[in-house]
Amino acid sequence: MRVAVLAGGRSSEHDVSLASGAAVREGLAAGGHEVVAVEVGRDGIWRVADVELALTPGRGLLDADVAFPALHGPFGEDGTVQGLLECLDVPYVGAGVLSSALCMDKVLFKDLMAASDVPQVDYVGVDEQRWREDRDGVLKEAVALGLPSFVKPARLGSSVGITKAWGTSELAGALDAAFEHDSLAIVEAMCPGMEVECSVMGTSEPVASQPGEITYANEWYDYDAKYTEGGMELVVPARLDEAVRERVRALALEVFRRTGCSGLARADFFVDGDRALVNELNTMPGFTATSVYAKLFEASGVPYSELLDRLCGFALERHAAGRAHRF
Repeated sequence: MRVAVLAGGRSSEHDVSLASGAAVREGLAAGGHEVVAVEVGRDGIWRVADVELALTPGRGLLDADVAFPALHGPFGEDGTVQGLLECLDVPYVGAGVLSSALCMDKVLFKDLMAASDVPQVDYVGVDEQRWREDRDGVLKEAVALGLPSFVKPARLGSSVGITKAWGTSELAGALDAAFEHDSLAIVEAMCPGMEVECSVMGTSEPVASQPGEITYANEWYDYDAKYTEGGMELVVPARLDEAVRERVRALALEVFRRTGCSGLARADFFVDGDRALVNELNTMPGFTATSVYAKLFEASGVPYSELLDRLCGFALERHAAGRAHRF
């Protein structure tokens, strides 16, 4: 199979994406696939071996059977590149346009989970205009969640722009900082429980990995903890009662289905006693062989090259199923 691997991108996660793309290319090659590297520059230009690509709708991408968009954050994981790949008419790994956009927007995602009675931490969504016009009202709502709390740009990843706020003045500064990255922010109540992650893959019959427990030395699971060597440790399976682990797996699959995801996603949780609370769903998590998504499936009996092969197969399956309908 000929696979075009996209990496880089315009977001602050450019370097993380390059690492993911390199690992994906190596793993696909080890599995016997022909690989084409496509680097998406910080300027948004797509290049192969430093030569700019000219893309034509309906003409595919470099004669690839499948595209693997190992892109994180805005302009990669938010439905924009997925829409372009749809226009090119090339099968691609991961969630479609709507699911990608929905899961990237933390406020919309949590609104959907709330409407579906999925357990999660309490939150408040704040748009920049309201913050400018009614700071006191926003702070009153946010403080009601309890302190400390976490303030995040609503549509970024990798813990970029996140602040742990201990008081009202810090909360105001955290919101100002979040709006430097995005016009929409979210304030989330702190949960004292264990951080647990669970990987999902598939299309019509998705499967969930064994849940893993995230431990770290930092005060919280920030950017440095995620990407500094030794900054975090993954314990698989998570040190939970079997019934709670199964609850996490069931919730991961429920959230995957409710958001219309396909191919892959990693569900993140807080587990406090026997309560499992959904935090986020990442439609294109970090993808090195040592990243959590892959390590959870490896611990569940699916080695890295086989995992990549299955994901490409799911891409072909979803593309064929979609083209079987009339538009």
